[in-house]
Amino acid sequence: MSQVTIRMLTPSETATAVPALAEILSDCVEGGASVGFMSPHTPDDAMPYWQGVVHAVTDGNTVLIVAEKDGEILGTVQLGIGMMPNQPHRADLKKLLVHRKARGLGLSRLLMEAAESAAAKHGRHILVLDTATGSPAEAIYEKFGWQRVGVIPQYALMPDGSYCGSTFFYKALAVV
Repeated sequence: MSQVTIRMLTPSETATAVPALAEILSDCVEGGASVGFMSPHTPDDAMPYWQGVVHAVTDGNTVLIVAEKDGEILGTVQLGIGMMPNQPHRADLKKLLVHRKARGLGLSRLLMEAAESAAAKHGRHILVLDTATGSPAEAIYEKFGWQRVGVIPQYALMPDGSYCGSTFFYKALAVV
């Protein structure tokens, strides 16, 4: 039986992983996920975004966590820790992405647990995120104990160009 590995990537590992990460992002957008990009969206289209993530990881502003199975990256999540001086206790959870071929394996839960653990290690105890209202992700975050704050209608576009609301969530971690 193959094992899933969850780990944080170093800056050099992030740079090496860009093609795999671009494939995951493209797959999610083409699967209808509202994650900031429009369809059609190829892995080549995703490369500039991930190069920016490489810089954010290198600068220490972002923690990048991946889920691997049999050596293949199948999921990822980011934790934005480069905050303003009055928010040293907060982090933004960004781009929880799981390739469609790996859905149902529990990768989202493992990635979220790793992100929460990384947040605590970085002294962050308030986490925030937003997701497309009515999306499968919305139900996942509630299941993982995140608190719904509210919805902004027509906040973003779906990959097909239709409007979608965004639901905002937060999670308070135990202060250590």
